Amino acid sequence: MKLSGLPDIVDFLQSATRPLLVLVGPTASGKTAHSIAIAQMLMRQGREVEIVNADSRQLYRMLDIGTAKIRSEEMQGIPHHLLSVKDPKEEVTAPWYKHEAEQVIDDIHARGNMAFLVGGSMLYVSAVVDNLSFVSVPDASLRKQLRADLDRDGPAALHARLQELDPEGALSVDSSNAVYLLRALEVCLSTGMSLKDAKQKKSSPYTIEMLGTECAAAELHRKIDERTRLMFASGWVEEVAGLLHHGYTVQDPGMQSHGYREIAEYLGSHPADVVRRDASLQEAISTRTRQYAKRQRTWWRNDARIHWIP
Repeated sequence: MKLSGLPDIVDFLQSATRPLLVLVGPTASGKTAHSIAIAQMLMRQGREVEIVNADSRQLYRMLDIGTAKIRSEEMQGIPHHLLSVKDPKEEVTAPWYKHEAEQVIDDIHARGNMAFLVGGSMLYVSAVVDNLSFVSVPDASLRKQLRADLDRDGPAALHARLQELDPEGALSVDSSNAVYLLRALEVCLSTGMSLKDAKQKKSSPYTIEMLGTECAAAELHRKIDERTRLMFASGWVEEVAGLLHHGYTVQDPGMQSHGYREIAEYLGSHPADVVRRDASLQEAISTRTRQYAKRQRTWWRNDARIHWIP
């Protein structure tokens, strides 16, 4: 891959204390390919690079095709961390991720290597680069009530409620992800604060250099549509069927990921070969993915720290 528009990363690394290189961008914009190309460029200049995943869905085991998780042969020998570390039945939170990511980054620095944080999960990236501290919300009765509201009214109604409480924060929450939606409402209702105010920023222990993969909206939409078709052709439906066979359900946190819930629900009433060929299902998943990409672009649009690369 030809790299252009990069800032002087080598100069940054020479002058930085505890450097952390970060690559963000909307889904399907080429973060994986860019991360490998950038890491290889730095390794040719004598730097040892290790990549830290910042995609919340890729934290889950067995969710590979539908999350576009990098395969071992694509890693080009570059160490990758925080991939496939959680069971799909386990909940993942931003505070948990921050703790794990910082431990990995500190271990990389202890080895004298460069840490490279790569991913598109907005809050998870922010948890690390902005050194967020999170408000604890241990209200079991509120969680029970919100779960009942979700079962009765559906996710769209709860997301509309979140938009009323916190319009900006709702941008980062997918209405189809019940785990994140319930957590966001818990924070807003129990603290009376927006999600942003409930997360306190502190100075980062790292020196940050942020890059972003840039792609025109029309081209990004084309890439999302093409990637969805390729995922179906590569066995995404069979991957979901295998998860269901092993006892996972649409209620499990990992199965809330883009496309997995939709495919799982469709498999409940149709054979796999019908699901695999269903163009309307593929379009529905692509549409939801495009909506997520729009939220990602909105989240990072005004972050002056990011050097956007084509």
